[in-house]
Amino acid sequence: MYHAMNTDKIPDDAGVAIEYSIPRTRNRIDFLITGLDDQGGEKVVIVELKQWTEIQSTEKDAMVITRLKQGLGEHLHPSYQAWSYATLLYGFNATVYEEKIGLEPCAYLHNCVDESVVKDTFYGDYLQKAPAFCKGDKEKLQDFIARFVKHGDNKNTLYRIDNGDIRPSKNLADSLASMIKGNPEFIMIDDQKVVYETALALAKKSGEENKNVLIVEGGPGTGKSVVAINLLVAITKLGLNTQYVTKNAAPRAVFESKLTKTLKKTEYSNMFSSSGSYINCKQNTFNALIVDEAHRLNERSGMFKNMGENQIKEIMEAAKCSIFFIDEDQKVTWGDIGETQEIEKWANKTGAKIQRLKLESQFRCNGSDGYLAWLDNVLQIEETANKTLDDIKYDFEVLDSPIALRDIIFKKNKVDNKARLVAGYCWNWTKKDKNAKDISIPEYGFEMKWNLASDGNVWIISPNSVNEIGCIHTCQGLEVDYVGVIIGPDLIVRDGKIITDPSKRAKTDASLKGYKKYFKENPELAAQKADAIIKNTYRTLMTRGMKGCYIYCTDKETQEYFKNSMSGKPVVGIERAVKLFR
Repeated sequence: MYHAMNTDKIPDDAGVAIEYSIPRTRNRIDFLITGLDDQGGEKVVIVELKQWTEIQSTEKDAMVITRLKQGLGEHLHPSYQAWSYATLLYGFNATVYEEKIGLEPCAYLHNCVDESVVKDTFYGDYLQKAPAFCKGDKEKLQDFIARFVKHGDNKNTLYRIDNGDIRPSKNLADSLASMIKGNPEFIMIDDQKVVYETALALAKKSGEENKNVLIVEGGPGTGKSVVAINLLVAITKLGLNTQYVTKNAAPRAVFESKLTKTLKKTEYSNMFSSSGSYINCKQNTFNALIVDEAHRLNERSGMFKNMGENQIKEIMEAAKCSIFFIDEDQKVTWGDIGETQEIEKWANKTGAKIQRLKLESQFRCNGSDGYLAWLDNVLQIEETANKTLDDIKYDFEVLDSPIALRDIIFKKNKVDNKARLVAGYCWNWTKKDKNAKDISIPEYGFEMKWNLASDGNVWIISPNSVNEIGCIHTCQGLEVDYVGVIIGPDLIVRDGKIITDPSKRAKTDASLKGYKKYFKENPELAAQKADAIIKNTYRTLMTRGMKGCYIYCTDKETQEYFKNSMSGKPVVGIERAVKLFR
């Protein structure tokens, strides 16, 4: 880019940014130039750089084949990538959006001599949005930049963009009706687009003698549900028989409430279904089944878990193409069997071909992989290099009382009704008394009730439900802007070590049903499984907030542990401190 910029055509006082971070995501723009056009309008030229030398075409939209270090593989066309980054910047940066700053994306493949594939008419739509320049096109790239950046801005535009407010994020539930109508509410980027196109191609070509299984792994906020809903719309448009499947009822209830004016009840039922609906389904009824939150799949179905044989098997038998979106670290009940190994086992038994892909682009938690890695480390799920929250742009705070936690969530909720309180399931739910204050922390005079009595599974979007506390069952698979989490006595810290205690779970919670029986048979494995479920529960609760997470711990030493972990201070437990003092 030094050689491309080293010309009198481009003003010396234009703004330049390298590896510019897009708000709310982990993605970066390779090269960015700011300045003024002929009319004095502010412009930003976005350049996606590729070192590729050889490229092959595919039949998939916006996809090409090229060789990277890991070998030959499918990747996004750089023009699509540049355009998608411009769309993200426009959508998330208030300065760009409100002041209508012009974004002009392009791609520069500076090692690519043969331009026949990258500039093929098959990719024409994206080339119009973001032209591609190859080796030998240096002057053309200079002319492109100079067309929009006629005058320099002394980095003024760049400074204002970098200090601009972050626009509110789109919420999947709010955008659902528009997506069902075919409107592109979410522009898929990078690995999201790769997964989408791969899944769509598999849905088209799968048949009774050519069954396919696609396993898509992705952590919180990587866009699993967004890709799944986009696939539902696209596959349905092709006239193929498909359904969106979840075990958890809460997302389906929220989606249904958002679609009441868009779809009839029967139409909704034909598109969205529970994971236990395929017990007696005729083989290969569906062209594709899209299973979201596949980690929550159970072996048996029905209220008493006495129906069917295995939900994974039943889904695969019912569909020619099965697409599983999974995050094994979100298994939160004893009956969850959704694991990659288990899916592969049944795929092999049904004779289906298996493909595996990963989603890594981060959209929740302010796009911070650092927060998620810190959380895994602090919950002692997995040791990571992220020992502190320093330099991590995510609003995380440990509050000194449940009253303070409640008040900050109430305050945040006044904007867009997108802040909620949740808690570990350590307090009994009084089902018969709708007005009972189930969750009580007497030393603070704190009393609130569980959510299900009033709003059921649509608690997370109901106008007055901020006055109630949600649990894992009514928020998993959904998101808010800010989440407040009460960490109960089922997870405490002693001498810097996380200790989980299944006995502190409420009697009305069925998440650990089966633990006691299994404990008698194999105490060590039972304890390991219960430990993972409790930690996963809090990990899931603490990643529901797109912008921030606030916590309060009922145990004082646990409270101090989380406070100290924010800054990486060594944690000395009470027992250890007494020994040192002596």
